Amino acid sequence: MVNPRKMFSSGVTCQIKPPFFCHLLSHVRLLTEIAFVGAGAASAACGYRLRSQRSESELTVFEKSGGVCGRAATRRHGDVTFDYGANYLKDSDRRVNELVTEEVPTDGLEEIREPIWVFDRYGEVRRGRDVEETRWVYRDGLTQIAKRAFDAADAEVHRNTRVTSLTKTDAGWKLNTEDGAEHGVFDAVVLNPPAPQTAELLRNTSWSNRVRDRLVEAAFDVPYRTVYTAVLGYSYEVDVPYYALVNEDKEHDVGWVGREECKPGHVPDGESVLVVQANHDWSVRRYDAPEGENAELLADHAADLFDDDRLREHVWSHGHGWRYALPEEAVDREPFEAAESQGLYCTGDWMAGEPRLHAALADGLQAGDRLAKHL
Repeated sequence: MVNPRKMFSSGVTCQIKPPFFCHLLSHVRLLTEIAFVGAGAASAACGYRLRSQRSESELTVFEKSGGVCGRAATRRHGDVTFDYGANYLKDSDRRVNELVTEEVPTDGLEEIREPIWVFDRYGEVRRGRDVEETRWVYRDGLTQIAKRAFDAADAEVHRNTRVTSLTKTDAGWKLNTEDGAEHGVFDAVVLNPPAPQTAELLRNTSWSNRVRDRLVEAAFDVPYRTVYTAVLGYSYEVDVPYYALVNEDKEHDVGWVGREECKPGHVPDGESVLVVQANHDWSVRRYDAPEGENAELLADHAADLFDDDRLREHVWSHGHGWRYALPEEAVDREPFEAAESQGLYCTGDWMAGEPRLHAALADGLQAGDRLAKHL
């Protein structure tokens, strides 16, 4: 039997009667077109995995912001590079490890060598447990993992493009964006925003009400912790024996303080940059407060934890709130599994039920496997 895909692409003239040729064209699609809503880490891993198994797939990514990798976010201040969402990538999943160390470019991939210590609700600091794990970072920031996966998948990424609604048709899926444009038809759609934002998008989906409503309910049921982050720059180097402090009992106003100078290539010699992440209650209470005020308050906490009054006065600061930062429970997957048979997929750390970068990547790889199989 003639392979129609080879027939169309080889440039060889085939002696086929027009009626049969037209019949083939009506039933064969040369390419599989997939849309991704959100350019987070899970989306990038899903696209990479799909493209590695189905090279004929065309991937189009719609991202509402100007960057990629979601809450694994990177910015720069002068010569400083800092990650102000996820702090590093753990080697806790074999397939993620292979993706990071073998399948995408590894230039600039580094490890954090210093340990992590802990503190309690009273601010008492003590040595943490010795954990045998690798903590990966990139010299150019954690966003590199998504950029490299999207590049390897040859994905077309549309930044600053917000998808407002979806429509299921007999031919496939159509997407509408905030600028009034309609995109599609796509064979499948992968949704990567946090669960509450995914629920809102599903609510605006023209599709089977029964299926849609079950998805909306399941996504809305995922609880989240909010995190406000202050990044504080200093003109001297902080002298402590650890990379970071983490609050064990979750009863302190601060949940995490990390030193970006422990990441190779992030901070010039002789300087320090602290990433101070507040706990949920503090973050909710101060979410809309002026950035400068929040920076001063979190700098005071850092000074107390490090027992160094100099840290109250920083040279520069950056603030950012993550309203949907850390999913605390896994989603009920059954409604989402049913939706996948109709070409609608969801992926992210909230699907995995673990608020970690490696969990988002692992869930994306698994979603890519399922999508390739179903297509």
